[in-house]
Amino acid sequence: MSKYIIKRLLISVVILFFVTLILYSVMRCIPTSYVESVARERASIPGGKSYQEWLTQLNAAYGFDRGILAGYFTNWLPTAIRGDFGDSWYFNIPVVEKFNNVIWNSFALGALSFVLELLIAIPLGILAARKQYSKTDYAVTVFALIGISLPTFFFATILKYVLSVKLGWLDLFGQVGRYYEQLDTWGKILDVAKHYIMPVITLVIVSIGSLMRYTRTNMLEVLNADYIRTARAKGVSENKVINYHAFRNTLIPIVTIVGGTIPSLFAGALITETLFQIEGIGWTSYQAMIAGDIPFSMFYMTFSAILTLLGTLIADILYAVVDPRVRVA
Repeated sequence: MSKYIIKRLLISVVILFFVTLILYSVMRCIPTSYVESVARERASIPGGKSYQEWLTQLNAAYGFDRGILAGYFTNWLPTAIRGDFGDSWYFNIPVVEKFNNVIWNSFALGALSFVLELLIAIPLGILAARKQYSKTDYAVTVFALIGISLPTFFFATILKYVLSVKLGWLDLFGQVGRYYEQLDTWGKILDVAKHYIMPVITLVIVSIGSLMRYTRTNMLEVLNADYIRTARAKGVSENKVINYHAFRNTLIPIVTIVGGTIPSLFAGALITETLFQIEGIGWTSYQAMIAGDIPFSMFYMTFSAILTLLGTLIADILYAVVDPRVRVA
């Protein structure tokens, strides 16, 4: 297993190298006039550098004054390996510093949604499979299809209209309330939790349907297997058949989805964070991209590529964890 992990990590490094090279090449295709506009905007700040100084600095920072390969290998790659991605043009602070300020907001939102999704989707999927074609099965199926069909922005708008505008229970957006600084420690925790209710509900509802249906389908396949019939014929209790024999084998394909979902805890939910103005990595990257912030956009896309490769590796490793029959040669 250790040799396999090392091999996969080395392959991931090679893939990441080519991905970042492509991303850098795309960024270099952005018209240089935009760099000039950024330099002009920064030069207009009182007490700042002149336009020509900013233009020279920005071009040199990303190697815009050189060819694509020369700029990538001599400017971007060496600094990126050291963890230095430059200063954000939009937020006017180092990219890594801005990332550290917002990533944990996304992680808290993603972790809460992820745990609730697993706790709700998997048991309901198993319940629907156990009671196939019953009212319970139809109810779970309808609920799953509603979750799959609802657009994020539409469901979030409905929640805000009902819970905020009509009932007045929650604030429309934001991470903290108006009187946050006047609260004690416990009050601040409750205030933040209150503002996360609608974003978490939104993420759970729009994501739960796929996992629920996937669990139901795989559980039905397992329940129709020969060894399940044999276990029942031997007089094994139904709970043991479901919870021990069937559920463990159902987990194998589910691991593929769950393993690929784990990195999304850090990737942020762009639409949800933007709608509720949660200052996470998704909302921040959206602001940076529409503003043409090349350093932050380059960092975020590289970060997303790393998470994708990491998720694939986690899924492969979890196969051997949930099923002893799976061994990696």
